[in-house]
Amino acid sequence: MIVRDRISPDISEFLRYLAAQEEVDDGLPTLNELSQVLGVSVASLREQVAVARALGLVEVKPGLGGTRRRAFSFTPAIRLNLQYALALDDGHFRKYAELRNHVEGAYWNEAVEKLTAEDKEELQSLVKRAKAKLARTPIQVPHEEHRNLHLLIFSRLENPFVVGILEAYWDAYETVGLNMFTGGYEYLQEVWKYHQIMVESISNGDYQDGYEALVVHTDLLYHRP
Repeated sequence: MIVRDRISPDISEFLRYLAAQEEVDDGLPTLNELSQVLGVSVASLREQVAVARALGLVEVKPGLGGTRRRAFSFTPAIRLNLQYALALDDGHFRKYAELRNHVEGAYWNEAVEKLTAEDKEELQSLVKRAKAKLARTPIQVPHEEHRNLHLLIFSRLENPFVVGILEAYWDAYETVGLNMFTGGYEYLQEVWKYHQIMVESISNGDYQDGYEALVVHTDLLYHRP
């Protein structure tokens, strides 16, 4: 177990103070009060709080409790960096997608073994809703179902870094416009055929079959029409 007084000196005074707090929901002192406690100017603290807010570590609600520490999530930090990378070159999406695919593959067995009966029912429901959208005229791209299905499969992992990588992927997916891309009816049918195999395999406990479907279907994005 990591000793809390070994907090790295490389992070700001405010982040060191934040990490030392035991409770998440308790409101933090005002900037003036923190300035006295930490020996840092209010102006410097204001900048440090802004960074913490961008990283999703605190929420600031003036008049409604002030500044509060949030439960740790890796998603805001990695999302911010990834969105900047896409602004530089949207070709970064493919490289990140490769990372995400490897992460899903590596954690597949651990993730699906943790799913509850209710989770499995919801996965089946997502497949049904997606197919209903594809059966409409004109068809609707079942992006919400696509995102929710993948995130639900890995939702029981007690690893905020894995979850952060996967959640940030779907935000990037939308940023580059793939949520609006159909690739044609046959392409979408093929994608959801593999999703159905994945879900059926999870429900039946045939995790290897589901894993193989996962690996094949992630490659479809690079060969879409």
